[in-house]
Amino acid sequence: MDYRRARMPGATYFFTVVTESRRPLLVENIERLRNAFRHARAKRPFHIDAIVILPDHLHTLISLPEGDNDYSSRWMIIKRKFSSALPAMPSTRSQASKREKGVWQRRFWEHCIRGEADWKNHMDYIHYNPVKHGNVQRVCDWPYSSFHRCVQKGWYRRDWGDGLDADFLQVDCE
Repeated sequence: MDYRRARMPGATYFFTVVTESRRPLLVENIERLRNAFRHARAKRPFHIDAIVILPDHLHTLISLPEGDNDYSSRWMIIKRKFSSALPAMPSTRSQASKREKGVWQRRFWEHCIRGEADWKNHMDYIHYNPVKHGNVQRVCDWPYSSFHRCVQKGWYRRDWGDGLDADFLQVDCE
């Protein structure tokens, strides 16, 4: 398959990364995932503007260093480190023949952020996602989110999202 990705050096990107067959592995292995991100950042620096971890997928806004557009290697490092100690779970013959563990979907969704309004829209989408998926009733109740850090910075009020219509927040990401 010929798949083209947008690549702009030093840009901020929105990503959606999903586990294979939507297996709920991420929250139950949250420390392993955090360590995978730390490991990747040590090898290939990047800044996490926002992130939310749900049981079977994550959304994040990542800013790359000036002159750098290689987000694919960062995701390879994160996925590989997270998967390394998990048992193999290939769900297809193709995965088994390629010795893939079957932990992650092979691809990920990326979107290059195109300005402040686009950035804010994706920030809101990320932080509201646990409510959208029915994990919690209020944004502030989901522990695996950068929302709490953003509240401390004064970017959101703690009650942000209460009573918000989920259809209001739409981005193309899944």
